Amino acid sequence: MELKKSYLESHPDENGFFGKFGGAFIPPQLEKPFNEITQAYNKLSKSHDYISELRSIRKHYQGRPTPIYYCKNLSEFVGGGQIYLKREDLNHTGAHKLNHCMAEGLLAKYLGKKKLIAETGAGQHGVALATAAAYFGLECEIHMGEVDIKKEYPNVVRMQILGAKVVPATHGLKTLKEAVDSAFEAYLKDTDTQMFAIGSVVGPHPFPKMVRDFQSIVGFEAREQFIDMTGNLPDMVAACVGGGSNAMGIFSGFIEDPVKLYGVEPMGKGDKIGEHSASLTYGKEGVMHGFNSIMLSNENGEPAPVHSIGSGIDYPSIGPEHAYLNSIGRTNIGHCNDEESVDAFFKLSQHEGIIPALESAHAVAFAMQYAAQNPNESILVNLSGRGDKDIDFVVENYDIPKK
Repeated sequence: MELKKSYLESHPDENGFFGKFGGAFIPPQLEKPFNEITQAYNKLSKSHDYISELRSIRKHYQGRPTPIYYCKNLSEFVGGGQIYLKREDLNHTGAHKLNHCMAEGLLAKYLGKKKLIAETGAGQHGVALATAAAYFGLECEIHMGEVDIKKEYPNVVRMQILGAKVVPATHGLKTLKEAVDSAFEAYLKDTDTQMFAIGSVVGPHPFPKMVRDFQSIVGFEAREQFIDMTGNLPDMVAACVGGGSNAMGIFSGFIEDPVKLYGVEPMGKGDKIGEHSASLTYGKEGVMHGFNSIMLSNENGEPAPVHSIGSGIDYPSIGPEHAYLNSIGRTNIGHCNDEESVDAFFKLSQHEGIIPALESAHAVAFAMQYAAQNPNESILVNLSGRGDKDIDFVVENYDIPKK
């Protein structure tokens, strides 16, 4: 009898492809270090010592499992379906990012690396990686767009307090894509003592698989918790998508269940190039940052300028697994613009006492719209981060509404 592998076991293939998406399109000098990371991960992911240490970190340091919360007030306000939150904002450092950063830090330790280097958009990945570096006694260097440094300054200070060096990306639009460019350039100068810790399910193989696997704890916990709370699976699961790590994390727990999965794309200020970051909606196939996926591009095939009020999701491509799952019809696309995100930011704050990250507020806004149209459904949102980092920006640019 032939035993069939589960979806997560069989995807991606050995070369890192999800269908035609993914792979490793990298210069020759990166082939050796990326192969080293792949081999180490394949070995350590089966190691009792590695798994045991990671589980201990998650329980005693990160505070996992994070709870699921029923938004009774918000659900009644919307007057439709029932909205639940997976509270990744309660994870140590305030977002889901620590799930893969602690695992990547542990991997770097086993590889004998001395330094972690990475990009960050909203700063949550940077804070989480700086936290991991402090925990494991490693150096840390974070590249961040100059625009995002000003916008997300509280997280810049947190990274610096944790001991990280923050390097501004000053070219192009000075946001997330440019931060990735800058970090890759710095990593290329020394692949022996540094490990590149990519912050999402993007980049060359093995990172889309590895980060998904590290984030899958979100979905596995959520599935068990939701059944325990309600006796059933949710009808729909929603998460914001830029690169897509928080979405793949929660989707992983439900991917083989009869549950609708929605990745909510940032529509920004409009539907023209440069006004949004909705890669799946408006993009086409292309290679960027070492992987093949669906990306927003200009007439020359180069990555197009993007915009979102959420600094962590203003990226001109999307994780290859998201591109694949959408191409086969397993996932759906939701939309939320800047104004709807800010409205959800205030609504969740004032009705439930929970201040969400602007990125996560995209998924909350979509869930509110979906609930109003589907009154008999249960909706689970991955609240991927808290909004402390966004408070100054929001109050400087928007009036606080009356409840």
